[in-house]
Amino acid sequence: MLLVIDAGNTNVVFAVDDGEKWRGTWRISMQTARTTDEYAVWLLTLLHNEGLSPRDITGAAIGTVVPAALYHLRQLCRQYFEVEPLIASPRLDWGFSIALDNPQEVGVDRLLNGLAAHRLYGGPLVVIDFGTATTFDVVGGDGTYCGGVIAPGINLSVEALHTAAARLPRIGIGRPEGGLVIGRNTNMAMRSGVFWGYIGLVEGIVERIRKEFGAPMKVLATGGLAPLFSEGTRIFDHIDPELTINGLRFLAERNPEPPLHNASDITQEG
Repeated sequence: MLLVIDAGNTNVVFAVDDGEKWRGTWRISMQTARTTDEYAVWLLTLLHNEGLSPRDITGAAIGTVVPAALYHLRQLCRQYFEVEPLIASPRLDWGFSIALDNPQEVGVDRLLNGLAAHRLYGGPLVVIDFGTATTFDVVGGDGTYCGGVIAPGINLSVEALHTAAARLPRIGIGRPEGGLVIGRNTNMAMRSGVFWGYIGLVEGIVERIRKEFGAPMKVLATGGLAPLFSEGTRIFDHIDPELTINGLRFLAERNPEPPLHNASDITQEG
């Protein structure tokens, strides 16, 4: 069985694949000070609840854009599962070219999304990930990673709005009641601005990407808020919440012998 670890700026996702299906997927908040033993106590309990033991794990793959978290996650794999993890890096064999000015600077989460999206849905396509940042990644018909767009994530935008404006409250993220645009109180006006503002951002950027790319493109969404935004637009062809962990699974298939890595392989962009 393969243990995959997707460590982002907000959450860390752990999942176990038995070769046919995901046996379990678990999420914990990202805290760079969390130790190897703390991860182990939490994860081993969840594995036990699913009838799994550390001996069942025969391989591991880690994808992270948080360099400070890598040491303890790698030690978790070594000490508690006795496997050397594959560390996702632009230097690995991805099976496609990375058509960027400097491939080493791209966040591995974006490459993982591109890998999984092309394997599962074909191309060309645009992958939108509603994470800490909202990213748009362009994948060519042959799987080439062509680059993309990075915008502030919706939670960052909501927090910035509350922090910078003294009289604006902190609000929850959701579709305005009845799908209305015109808010008749401050809370509803803010919810409308956030929800419909991001719908406009998504639709506008995708339209410009398609025009610049010059060919029909599928649109794939991932990230925890993708289902919410699908309520306000028909632009998504597919929604896949497991896209990044599937990318780790596919990357491990292509790179069965983990090479040695250093901290410079990990970027913080995504």
